[in-house]
Amino acid sequence: MNVLKVPARTIAVFVLPCLLIYIGLVFVPIIVSVYDSTLEWDGINAAKHIGIDNFKTMFAHDAHFWPAVRHTLMYAVFSMLEIPICLFIAALMNRYVKKANTLVSLYFVPVVLSTVIIGQLWKTVYNPTEMGGMLNGILNSLGLDSWTHNWLTEPKIAMYCLYIVSLWQYFGYHLLIQFTGVQNIPQEVYEAAKIDGAEGFKSDWYITFPMAVPIFKISIVLAFIGSLQSFDLVWVMTGGGPAHATDTIATLMYNSSFTSYQYGYGSALATFLVVLCLVVTVIINAVFKKVEEKYS
Repeated sequence: MNVLKVPARTIAVFVLPCLLIYIGLVFVPIIVSVYDSTLEWDGINAAKHIGIDNFKTMFAHDAHFWPAVRHTLMYAVFSMLEIPICLFIAALMNRYVKKANTLVSLYFVPVVLSTVIIGQLWKTVYNPTEMGGMLNGILNSLGLDSWTHNWLTEPKIAMYCLYIVSLWQYFGYHLLIQFTGVQNIPQEVYEAAKIDGAEGFKSDWYITFPMAVPIFKISIVLAFIGSLQSFDLVWVMTGGGPAHATDTIATLMYNSSFTSYQYGYGSALATFLVVLCLVVTVIINAVFKKVEEKYS
């Protein structure tokens, strides 16, 4: 069979424009942000070079930094909890639901909604007043008055309320990814396993789940990295409050840069977030590489 060989120069002609745009929109801002992190600058007046002092302040003197890191990491961990559930549901839908694509599309609706709409919707659900708060209204009607709370204004539970909203919003997203992966598993494999006596959940355990590992990894990486950058939902629902109880790295970075006018310090937070995302991605890929080798 003759294979068409495309000259390297031709490939470069098509790749180079996109590569330049990608570098300009991604890598150049990162480099500029790293440089800005060494400055004491309000974004308007003359900047003063202070070396790594912003990072010293961030790690040792900012009382809100480590709580924000903890909230962000917990946000990321919670975002991954639904992925095994999505994989299990996808396996069941692939086997028992005839028009599964329609059902998956319905689950996907929250993903395409604006985060502002979702935030306002759930603020209504969490509204503490009897007239406007659906959750407290349901609890009151069930005689569970002691379970009612000011959900988004109590520091101990506000962050968990945001976790639930995020899980609800992206459930359909991860279900679609897992369902697509399960559908791509060849039926011949299941038929061969059926001959050997592996059916139902047993076939899922030994065939579906191991062969879905690459797709599972994609969901894990997307969920974790996306959650590390969580900003919009938190900003719409709580703004990082009450008393910084729902601050993430991204909201702390925004407040530092555009509210407190500490642009250099905000750039240091952005640099830390980029490094954290890279480290987490490398770790996840290393872990799943061993898992894929085990099942290959």
